[in-house]
Amino acid sequence: MALADVYDALVSKRTYKESWEDKRVLEFIDKEKGRHFDPELVEAFMEIYDVITAIRAKYPCSTNS
Repeated sequence: MALADVYDALVSKRTYKESWEDKRVLEFIDKEKGRHFDPELVEAFMEIYDVITAIRAKYPCSTNS
């Protein structure tokens, strides 16, 4: 759950911060692999990243604008 939560927090605009660009988010997640995130989960996440971004595009959150 930590990986999904951090990903959502970083790609989403909040009242206290702007959203991060995808490249920056992916670099951060990769950097934290084996430290904050399980390496196997990061690999699975990266393998389906195109699906994740398609879902995000299909169901935009009103706070992301």
